[in-house]
Amino acid sequence: MRRTWWIYLIGALGLVAVAAPFVWMVLGSFKTQGELLRVPPTWLPQDATTENYEALFSKAHFPRYFLNSGLVALVVTAGNLMFCSMIGYALAKLHFKGRNTLFVVVMATLMIPGMVTFVPLFVLVTNAGLANSYPGLILPFLVSPFGVFLMRQFFLSLPDDLMDAGRVDGAGELGIFARIMLPLTRPALATLGILTFLGSWNNFLWPLVIAQTEDKYTLPVALALYSTGQNAQNFGLLMAGAVVVVIPVLVLFLVFQRHVTKGIAITGLK
Repeated sequence: MRRTWWIYLIGALGLVAVAAPFVWMVLGSFKTQGELLRVPPTWLPQDATTENYEALFSKAHFPRYFLNSGLVALVVTAGNLMFCSMIGYALAKLHFKGRNTLFVVVMATLMIPGMVTFVPLFVLVTNAGLANSYPGLILPFLVSPFGVFLMRQFFLSLPDDLMDAGRVDGAGELGIFARIMLPLTRPALATLGILTFLGSWNNFLWPLVIAQTEDKYTLPVALALYSTGQNAQNFGLLMAGAVVVVIPVLVLFLVFQRHVTKGIAITGLK
């Protein structure tokens, strides 16, 4: 114990460094503008108020922004869970010509920075007439190479004997995948779902260029708009908006934390 005290100390300092900004944001969302600008700053709100949240939710389009973010994130997550698991299963368990080459191509896309394909993707979506639409916000992210890799690695850890037993019982390939193999991948699905939902919920640049009217804005884009103009110095409003953006993802992660940890450990990604 005496030899490892410094490990606990470093861990505690790291925890404080990670949690302190989030705690400051939450506490700041309950402070008045005057208290936020006070020097020296206060840690706990002296006159706690919910005015920032009331002002945030009273804005005409805010429920629409929240709905847009939720809709896009849920559909993107569902698409990744379905398509990535299907592709991962095919690359791991089905034998067909060019399987390894296809997997190499998928892995190669992981090494391409997103900004390299951003402009071509924008031109493609715009030429297809999907700008300022929900399909334009959703379709480019329905499948991710990381999700394919994650599901393939998990399917490789499952024994082929389960598939052989299904074939003996007369099940087809689709039945084997849906009723035998897929239920065993819950930890990997939870991991992929959390990571995909987090990425889609926090996505800013793509909705910023594709959504051209306020009825298609997502929460990150709306918060960026709140930080300009007359609201540029309203730090309490911005902190309240940031809390609203973070809380759903945090709750989702806490609910599925055990599955996420297990999925990452089994697939050998930690």
